[in-house]
Amino acid sequence: MNKVLMLKSSILGDSSQSGMLLDDLGKLYQQKGAQITIRDLVEQPIPMLDGELANALRGGGDNLSTRQQQALTLSNTLVDELKSHDTLVIAAPMYNFMIPVQLKAWIDFIARAGVTFTYTDTGPKGLVTGKKAVLVTSRGGMHKEAGSDHLIPYLTTLLTFIGITDVEVVYAEGLNMGEQQAASAMANAKQTLQKIA
Repeated sequence: MNKVLMLKSSILGDSSQSGMLLDDLGKLYQQKGAQITIRDLVEQPIPMLDGELANALRGGGDNLSTRQQQALTLSNTLVDELKSHDTLVIAAPMYNFMIPVQLKAWIDFIARAGVTFTYTDTGPKGLVTGKKAVLVTSRGGMHKEAGSDHLIPYLTTLLTFIGITDVEVVYAEGLNMGEQQAASAMANAKQTLQKIA
């Protein structure tokens, strides 16, 4: 049975368009018999990375503070969760041309040398292999394949870096450009979700 990990990162709660699309995809996956795990990065916030926590995640030795040990335990939990699923779905709304800080915190806690990637004589090698990722991104304006879209290139680079090279993207764009455009964008995104599921 396919196991799907779904990450929500919108600060808008029930009114989040990326969250709604994620929920729709989750239902489609469930109809196919998939086992769904949802992690809401706003409801379950991950600490922002700082020097103290970074030292713990880099293998800071045996003399870790309580805060460092808690961060390392959380990081191990998040990495194990990622590795135990077949498909990763990330809801990534665009905030000021980039991902939400909540999603960046998750990335900082799972991108660990020797754990999810390693460096070799020929360059970095991802250790999270054999998985698929789906990026569901919502935006107020139109940014697809434009210089203003830093979000998708960043996420695909990061996923490839840790070993996930099979990545599909679902766009819902122009959501603040009038009701007709918003309705059309959401309808098109839902059609794409149907194809992916």
